[in-house]
Order: sequence, then structure tokens, then C-alpha cells
Amino acid sequence: MGIHIVVCIKQTPATSNIQIDPVTGTLKREGMAAAINPFDEYGIEEAVRIKERIPGTTVSVITMGPPQAEESLREAIARGADQGFHLTSRAFAGADTWATSYTLFKGIEKIVKEKGPVHLILCGKQTNDGDTGHVGPGIAAWLDWPNVAYVKKVESVDDKKIVVHRMMEDGVDVLEMDLPAVVAVVKEINEPRVAGLKGKMAAKKAIIPKWNETDIEADIKSIGLGGSPTIVAKSFNPPPRKGGVKIDGATAQDKAKALVDKLQEMKLI
Repeated sequence: MGIHIVVCIKQTPATSNIQIDPVTGTLKREGMAAAINPFDEYGIEEAVRIKERIPGTTVSVITMGPPQAEESLREAIARGADQGFHLTSRAFAGADTWATSYTLFKGIEKIVKEKGPVHLILCGKQTNDGDTGHVGPGIAAWLDWPNVAYVKKVESVDDKKIVVHRMMEDGVDVLEMDLPAVVAVVKEINEPRVAGLKGKMAAKKAIIPKWNETDIEADIKSIGLGGSPTIVAKSFNPPPRKGGVKIDGATAQDKAKALVDKLQEMKLI
């Protein structure tokens, strides 16, 4: 029996030349080069691999973002996903992780209403712009589903249970969870594929629904900047690193002595 997997993705900056809105403290995304968040690529790939193992499985992809985020949904379809859903509205802008996870939760509820039950939600462990790792567990909290993060392997999955390997500092945990559940994966789980011609053609033809706050029946007080209980107090690019000090010496011992002398001179030892 096939299962329905929803992969949550985000379009994030594909450049280090990032501009910050001085008023809101959030990223200026208009006109910025962007791509699928690198960690989400592993979630897409793992969903497609499960689909290839389990006949009848459907892979949906959902994102919250500006109009150009549709490009990332089409890229996910090109890599093997079946359908995409785009949560897009000015009302969603400036959301923190709490408001973002709420909005995605409401979008997933609408997918369930229109497409039937969802068994598994996959996320990347974090995004490369926020780096919080909050959204996957946040979605699970809104849904009241079990969740696990830092997953490096999906050992087995069916419509009832999933067995995963979770990376820990001192080894690996093997966990079994009842479905439905939310799983956040790490880059060690797989190697994302490159889209083929068949996938690119499917992506070009795909009809991607666009849903706003009314479509997903969201509480206006829980979305966007106004619905975010946390704020970014200040964002800035770190200053460029200054040139280092080169330690010379004819041998390793000479270099070690020169390093110690330098550290003593700087009163670090």
C-alpha cells in the first residue's frame, strides 16, 4: 500500500551578497538569486527514494514564499515529486519560525482535505538562511504528531510505522515511530539526484495551486510579521577576516617554537 509524503521546502539565497531590510530586520528577497535550501534537497531525494521502493506512493512538496518560490517547487517536481503547493501572500511576509510552522501546518491541513491523508512529512534539518532547525518540530507540534530530527537513514517505512537512524554526538539511535510523523533529515542520508529530461518536462507542465491566508483558513493573528512572537533585533554580515600571521621555520620543531613565542608575545599563554 502506498503512502502520501509531504516535503516542506524553502527557497533561500543562492548568493552571499545578502541585503537586510533595516526596518524589519528580515532578508530582502526581491530580485535576489535563490534556489532550494540545500538541506531540503535531501528531503526531496529521500521522499522520491521511498516512492521508488513503495508502489502507489505520492510525493507532494509545499513551500511558503514569494511568487518566485514556484521555481523551487517545479525543480522538486523535476527531481521526482508528483505535485507542488505554493503558500504565497504578502500577509505571510516576515514570519518567524513559529508563524512559518503554523502557516505550513494550515497548508498541510488543506492538502489533507483535498488529496487525502498524509502519512509522513519530511524536512531538511534547517535552512541556510535561518539555521534554527525549528520549523520541522514546529509543524509536528501544531499537528500533534511524533517527530524526530537529525535522521541519517530511513531503514523501513510503510503506512503504519517508520524506522529511522538518528545521528547523535555519541553514536546513532534507532527509533521506531507510528505514522503519521514528521522527520527532519541530514545531508548524510543520501545524494540528491540531478533532474532528467522526463522530470523537467513534467515540471514544466505541472499546475501548482497558489493558496493565500484565506484559502488555508489561517488565523490572521498567527501569520507573517504581525503574527510572529519573536523578532530579529539585528542582522548584519560579519566583518571580513583580517590577514593571519604566518609561522615560519625550517623544521616542525622550529615552527612549534616560533608559534609558542608568538602566543607568549600576545599574552595568550
